[in-house]
Amino acid sequence: MTPRIIRVPLAQRLLFATPVVGTIARDIQKDVSSIYYALVILVTLVVLGIKVWGVVALAMTALFFVPIMLITLIAITLG
Repeated sequence: MTPRIIRVPLAQRLLFATPVVGTIARDIQKDVSSIYYALVILVTLVVLGIKVWGVVALAMTALFFVPIMLITLIAITLG
């Protein structure tokens, strides 16, 4: 018998094909605890950005998270 090939969804293939984000996503898929390393890197980048550019970097970070919070609130509302 020929082995059955499982097709990966298109969105997952595109995510994994992205250079930096895809590598992190593959690591998180293999080991869930590696998401904490990614969060530490994100917080470190924000702190370094604030140190270099001041409050502007904090404002840009907040603007980046506005759509994410909107989607989160909609998901909570819909249950």
